[in-house]
Amino acid sequence: MSGALTRFRFMAYVVGVGLLLLVLAMIAKYAGDSAGMMQVVGPIHGFLYAVYLVITVDLALKARWSIKGTVLVLLAGTIPFVSFYAERKVVESVRAEKSL
Repeated sequence: MSGALTRFRFMAYVVGVGLLLLVLAMIAKYAGDSAGMMQVVGPIHGFLYAVYLVITVDLALKARWSIKGTVLVLLAGTIPFVSFYAERKVVESVRAEKSL
């Protein structure tokens, strides 16, 4: 399970940073009338979020999380800064062998 947790931690950080970049790209697009950054960051974040979903479900199955806990962690990648918080809670939970 440590491999699944390591993969999850990595992807939680990557998706969190990617989401922050996406927010900056959206600000540049709508406030600065510059869509170039959005055209690059948007698809990359979308792909990385899909990878995050798969890795999170893998960890959820191995750690035997509830459906509610799994869905909440999956949604954490859609709100800026929440994936960082969720990553800490997931690590604490998995290391304590608790179910979400």
